[in-house]
Amino acid sequence: MSSAVIQLLVLAGIAIFLILRLRSVLGTREGFEKPSVPQQRTENTPAAGRPEFEVIEGGPDRDITDHVPDGSDAAKALAAMKMAEPGFGVNDFLQGARGAYEMILMAFERGDLDQIRPFLSDDVYESFAEVVAERERQGLSIDASFVGLREITLVDAEFDRDDSEAELTVRFLGEITSAVRNQAGEIIDGSTSEIKRQKDVWTFARKMGANDPNWQLVATGE
Repeated sequence: MSSAVIQLLVLAGIAIFLILRLRSVLGTREGFEKPSVPQQRTENTPAAGRPEFEVIEGGPDRDITDHVPDGSDAAKALAAMKMAEPGFGVNDFLQGARGAYEMILMAFERGDLDQIRPFLSDDVYESFAEVVAERERQGLSIDASFVGLREITLVDAEFDRDDSEAELTVRFLGEITSAVRNQAGEIIDGSTSEIKRQKDVWTFARKMGANDPNWQLVATGE
């Protein structure tokens, strides 16, 4: 074999080795790639070594806009609540409201208001207490069971910046069984097995930034 052929084989081997090394480092590309076009630097073109994009801060807060329209008065109120108390979250509030609804509703049905007194405003407590007292005068009791919550929706939000007082109105659609019993224990209304839907619109209030994290029920309706 001539020296020229040997040199050609050696060069070919070196070329194959270099190609394999490049593939291992850069990977492979398939298909057509549009060649990059050199850009002429202008005042707005980032300098070398600087990122070629800007991070736009702000934007819609999904924790707010998932529940109320962006730019609405309610959205602005919720944003102000978050500024007054950075740890506040609408989703977290609704999770707490879900549990509070079952607890307050069942305590009212049973006539046991002591356990929920810290979560009721004076007006709501007095209203509940009157109903419970009237049932007791008539010798009636409620046999109720909470089945589940089908729907929970944030209806409105208000925030008073002067005193940091926040109010959130929530619509609930629950399912319960409820039966009214007389003094003899006989069912005179409702059923312990028939599920009925319970619709409520409740308003909770709290001073944002306060040490007490609990919201109070300040108004009820349908």
